Amino acid sequence: MNTTTPAVPPALPGEAFDLDSAAGRLRVYRSAPSQAATTLPLLLVHSVNAAGSAREVRPLYEHYRQHRPVIAFDLPGFGLSEQGDRPYSPRLMTDAVLAVVQELRRLHGPVPIDTLAVSLGCEFLARAAVESPASFRSVALVSPTGFSGTTRRLGPPGSTRKLPGLHAVLSVPLWGASLFRALTRPGVIRFFLEKTWGSKAIDEDLWRYDTLITRQPGAHHAPLHFLGGGLFSGDVNALYDALAMPVWMSHGTRGDFVDYRGKAAYTARPNWRFDVFEAGALPYFELPADFMRRYDAFLASA
Repeated sequence: MNTTTPAVPPALPGEAFDLDSAAGRLRVYRSAPSQAATTLPLLLVHSVNAAGSAREVRPLYEHYRQHRPVIAFDLPGFGLSEQGDRPYSPRLMTDAVLAVVQELRRLHGPVPIDTLAVSLGCEFLARAAVESPASFRSVALVSPTGFSGTTRRLGPPGSTRKLPGLHAVLSVPLWGASLFRALTRPGVIRFFLEKTWGSKAIDEDLWRYDTLITRQPGAHHAPLHFLGGGLFSGDVNALYDALAMPVWMSHGTRGDFVDYRGKAAYTARPNWRFDVFEAGALPYFELPADFMRRYDAFLASA
């Protein structure tokens, strides 16, 4: 049997470098035009799933790098970032966001930045923005977690939704890695992307990259914490409540991620704006021009 680990290309074009941080080694991607319309940088944070990586924000990165400095990175345990066997938590992910923000401010000056995150990445971005509000000019939440149903999650600060004992069971060497391999077979990855899109018309480039990135040594560790609930914040609505800067929330109408009843608690807040797209959970893949237009309108008003 061929057990050779496949070579994985960079998730995104431009400069790629490793950033040593309190959250471990992070693979960071950075690009900027020679003459930018604005020097304010934009930070992109990908979602979390068995095959998560910065490749998920490729349409946004490729568009905005023509107009402004843009940076994205692989979250700890995902993509080409450090993937060791260690505890993965919202705290670790937030520390990674803050480390990249600090690097952005070192490179571009101590100015507040625009930020956009996807799905569970929104929880990490929100926590970072609450902890360091002066670093953030705006926060964009695309298909964010924490809005399903009507129950508000206002647990103790830093609490998680980890299911007691589940990660211990999932991480048993006999079946933890085997479970991950089963969940990341090419056909299974396609199945979950179709559920994300709410359609069979997925992005084939993302699917191909996902099939490679999930074969890296140690790629199973962080996703097993995700499956055990340990990456979800028990205080997520308290974090969203505390966001004082301009916030843009957007989501689609198709696929498995369409329950956003919880956003009713935020519609009257003057710093929040909302948009809904006739698309799946990653609308910038399906409707890039419309998505960028509406996001740009939000940024212009921020």
